[in-house]
Amino acid sequence: MSQTIDIALIYGSAREGRLCDKVAGWAAARIERAGGFAVDVLDPIDSDVARGVDGRDPDARAALRARIGRADGFVVVTPEYNHSYPAPLKALIDAGKQEWEAKPVAFVSYGGASGGLRAVEHLRNVFAELHAVGTRDGVAFANAWSQFDEAGALRAPEGAEKAAALMLARLGWWAGSLRRARDARPYAEAVA
Repeated sequence: MSQTIDIALIYGSAREGRLCDKVAGWAAARIERAGGFAVDVLDPIDSDVARGVDGRDPDARAALRARIGRADGFVVVTPEYNHSYPAPLKALIDAGKQEWEAKPVAFVSYGGASGGLRAVEHLRNVFAELHAVGTRDGVAFANAWSQFDEAGALRAPEGAEKAAALMLARLGWWAGSLRRARDARPYAEAVA
């Protein structure tokens, strides 16, 4: 078995002019720097992902579900819209079902004063219903528009860097542990 942990990095926003590109780019760089992870980006504005989410193209839906299924864990980068998460993110999540089961999900959120934490709280319930494991440790960017410069770099990176390192260490632990558990006994067999 490969020691590399396959992570799907999921973009939560599809809005024009979205800050998600900067935040997810930052997250991707942290994942790469941590080492031991291979990353597959699932972005709702990518045409292949959008066709899979749409559901009218069965081949594209099957391909998207296969990508979700290959992941050992997930990092969801989400803004907070109206005290919750964006509709394109929910549609992407709903494109799969058992592909999410017994896998960890970490969150990088951003927004105004709350830093996107209300979106994360709602997402925890969604992922719990899918039998995914939401991790406690994540990264939240309050007033995110002022935290990133034009190039996408953080103006004061220390706290976020520390939080990301902890989040990825814990995500790696959960992803490796749950992968071994799924290999030993498929989650679908855990029934009474």
